[in-house]
Amino acid sequence: MSISNEIGFADMALLPAVIENLSRIGYEKPSPVQAKVIPHMLEGRDVLGTAQTGTGKTAAFALPTLTRLDLGRTEPQVLVLTPTRELAMQVSKAYATYAGGLKGYRGLAIYGGQGFREQLRDLKRGVHVVVGTPGRIMDHLRRGTLKLDSIQTIVLDEADEMLRMGFIDDVTWILEQAPAKRQVALLSATMPAPIRRLADRYLTKPVDVKIGEVSRTCDQVIQSHVVVQGMSKQDALLRLLDVEDTDGVIVFVRTKAQTAEIANALQGRGLKSACLNGDMTQTLREQTVSRFKSGRVDVLVATDVAARGLDVARVSHVINFDVPGDSEAYVHRIGRTGRAGREGKAILLVQSRERRQLQAIERSTKQKIPAQPLPTLAAIRDKRLARFKDKLSGLLAKDDREAYLTLTDELLADTEVSARDLAAALLQLVQKDEPLLPVTEPEPVFREPRAERSARAERPARAERSRKPAGRGRDTVPMESFRIAVGRQHKVRAGDIVGAIANEIQLDSSFIGRIQLRDDHSIVDLPVGMPREVLRQLKRVYVRNHPMNLERVARAS
Repeated sequence: MSISNEIGFADMALLPAVIENLSRIGYEKPSPVQAKVIPHMLEGRDVLGTAQTGTGKTAAFALPTLTRLDLGRTEPQVLVLTPTRELAMQVSKAYATYAGGLKGYRGLAIYGGQGFREQLRDLKRGVHVVVGTPGRIMDHLRRGTLKLDSIQTIVLDEADEMLRMGFIDDVTWILEQAPAKRQVALLSATMPAPIRRLADRYLTKPVDVKIGEVSRTCDQVIQSHVVVQGMSKQDALLRLLDVEDTDGVIVFVRTKAQTAEIANALQGRGLKSACLNGDMTQTLREQTVSRFKSGRVDVLVATDVAARGLDVARVSHVINFDVPGDSEAYVHRIGRTGRAGREGKAILLVQSRERRQLQAIERSTKQKIPAQPLPTLAAIRDKRLARFKDKLSGLLAKDDREAYLTLTDELLADTEVSARDLAAALLQLVQKDEPLLPVTEPEPVFREPRAERSARAERPARAERSRKPAGRGRDTVPMESFRIAVGRQHKVRAGDIVGAIANEIQLDSSFIGRIQLRDDHSIVDLPVGMPREVLRQLKRVYVRNHPMNLERVARAS
C-alpha cells in the first residue's frame, strides 16, 4: 500500500466523531508517522514502527484503535504498555482527548504508586482502553482483576526504553497471556537486537514503518556545548540561566540526589525551580509537572526516567548538566524542546573527561554540536541591567505613582541627600538578592596547549590519579573495600572504574582509593560511610558494557 503524506485525517477511515474532534482540537493534517501507521492499523495489521519522541506516534496508534472499539462492550479491547507511569498518564489523557466525541468511552491508566483499590473499582465498572506499566498490569492479571479475553490490540510504546529498564521479560509474559488472535503494534525510538527478536516472535507479518533518522529529531533544536573549566558545573549552569532568554527549562542530571541538590541551589538564587525524580510520590510528581506547565515553576531538574513522557509546550531550553551515556538518551532529552514547530535550544555542559562522550554523540547523530563560550561576568551584568531597565520602563509607563512621588519627596526632605544618591540607595535595596554589578572578575579559565593535552591523554589513568595534593582525598578519609564484578578478562582498566564511579555519583576521583584488578573481578576502596542509596546506585553502573554489581567485602590485605 502506498501512503501519501499529503492525505488528511478526513481521507482516512476514522470514525466521523473522531475526525470532528481532531478538527475541534486543532489537528490539521497527519504527521508522517500518523500517515503511515493509521491506515495499516485500521486494516488490523501488525505494525513495527521506528519513530523518535515528538513525532506524533501516540495519535498514530490511538486514533485507529479508538475507531475499531465496540463501545457497547465494557471489556478491555486495547492494552497499551508503557515504560513509566508518566508516559502511561500522558497516553491515557491523549486517548481521552481524541475520544472527546465518543459517547460512553472509558479509559484507565494503571501504574504503581497509585491506589490498587481505585484501579480495581474502575476496572469493575468497565473500560475500553487500558494503559499501564508492565509491573502493575502483571499484578492485575495474576489477581484476575484484569482479563485480556476481549483484547483486539496490544501496543508496546517506547519498547527500547522498556528493554533498558528491565521490563522486557514482563512484556513477554503479558503477551503470552493475550489471545493468539490480536493485533500488535510495537513502537520504538531504536531497534536493538532484543526488541527485533521480540517483534519476530510476537508480530505477524508486520508492516515496517521507519520515520526519520536520529538527527532529524533535532531539526527544530539549536544545539551547543559549553566546556566547563576552572569552575563547577553548578556555577556554569547559573551563569547560563542568567543570560539565556528562557521560558521553561529542563535540566537533565544523572542521579536522583542531584535533582534535589541542584534545584535547591537554583532556588537559593531566586529561580523558580523544582526537582523531578523517581523517589517522589505520584501525587507530588503530578503537582510538580502541573506547576511547571502553568509557569509557577520555570526550571525543572530531572532524571531521564522521571522525565519520560513529559510533554510541555513551553520548554524553550534543555540543559544537559551531565553528558548522557549514549546518543539515544541525548536525543530523547533534547526532544523535550523544539515541539510543535517551535524553535528550542539544547546546551550540553562538558568537562574535559567527558569530551569523548561528546564526540561519540556527534558521530552517532552525524552532526557537529558547536561550542559556545561560557557567559562572562560582564555579559551577566549587561543582561541583568537590561532586565532591570525593562522593568523600570514598564513602571514609568504607568500613571499610578502619585503615592510614591509623595513618598519620594518626603525621603528627599528627611534625608537631605540628592535625588541621584537616593535612587542609587533604593536600587541597592531592591537588587540585594541579585546584584546588578558583579564585584570582581573570576580567575581566567586555564586552557592547556593542544600538545600538552595530547600527551596527558596518553598517560596511564593510574598515574593521572596519583597526582593529588597531599592531605586531600583518600590520604585523609577512612576507606573500606568493595568487590566489583569486572576485571582483566573484561578488558577493564583502573581508569575505566574510576571514571564510571566518579561520573555516576559525582565523587571527586581523589576520594577513590586503591584499585586491585583481578581476572574476573576487582577490588576498589571507597570512603567509609557511603550512603546506602549511592551504593545501590553503583550496583547498576556498567563498566565497558558489564554491570559493576558492587558488594562490600573485608578489606584486602
